[in-house]
Amino acid sequence: MRADSVSLSRFSGDLRMAGRAERTIELYVASARRFEEFLGQDLPDASQEAVRRWVDHLRGQAVGASRLGQHYSALKFLYSRTLGQPEKVAWITIPKAKAHLPSILGRPEIQRLLDGFTTAKYRMFFTLIYATGLRINEASLLETRDIDAMQKVIHVRHGKGGKERMVPMDGKLYGLLRTYYKHEQPPKPWLFASKLGNPICPETARRALLCAAAASGIGKIVGPHMLRHAFATHLLENGEDLRRIQVVLGHGSIRSTQIYTQVAPSQVAAIRSPLEDLPD
Repeated sequence: MRADSVSLSRFSGDLRMAGRAERTIELYVASARRFEEFLGQDLPDASQEAVRRWVDHLRGQAVGASRLGQHYSALKFLYSRTLGQPEKVAWITIPKAKAHLPSILGRPEIQRLLDGFTTAKYRMFFTLIYATGLRINEASLLETRDIDAMQKVIHVRHGKGGKERMVPMDGKLYGLLRTYYKHEQPPKPWLFASKLGNPICPETARRALLCAAAASGIGKIVGPHMLRHAFATHLLENGEDLRRIQVVLGHGSIRSTQIYTQVAPSQVAAIRSPLEDLPD
């Protein structure tokens, strides 16, 4: 086994020992592998100047603060803990993502978006995400055993941070899932699978979503998280309790959920302006 392979294997093992989620491990290892390719040499042999060149390269890419932070965190863990060379990354500061209000799709836009899919698998996949508020990675790893028709819930076994939870499944969603499953018959145990029998690929699903958004004519670039945002906002507009929305979304803090109180159009529009009380 080459030295670079040993480093990546050890890196992956150290991340698991630290309790990182599988998705985080995948992202960190992929980032380290890209750095290794950029270097053209073994990871332990990289100089601090080489690390700086990699960081400069990343900053020149079209990468958001969140993704950039993942690359930086991967570097800091790799050199500080796995390779025992903390001085090479001590200068790196993790960027803070700007707090933007999430972009919300209205109900008519959601309908047009779902109608824009030409493939039943992806239409059902994103219908489920909108109906339950799941993250795309959570939805991609659902198994048939996770569908509990008796309790009318879906068991999320691969939640963010390794946390499990349940989300509601009403009669309409269950009926759509039954029709989809009978027609598609995905290979067990997956609810959504690739042609090779693996769980559906999130990146391929994202591309299908972009195509559907373009075909729908709504004039917006749509990401999977926008459906999650729409789920939470539409629940809030329907009068659902914020605490229950927090639980279903899998938020560790109510503060993460409270942002939807700022973007629910009907909630904002219902506020009476003091101008109304002035004489004409």
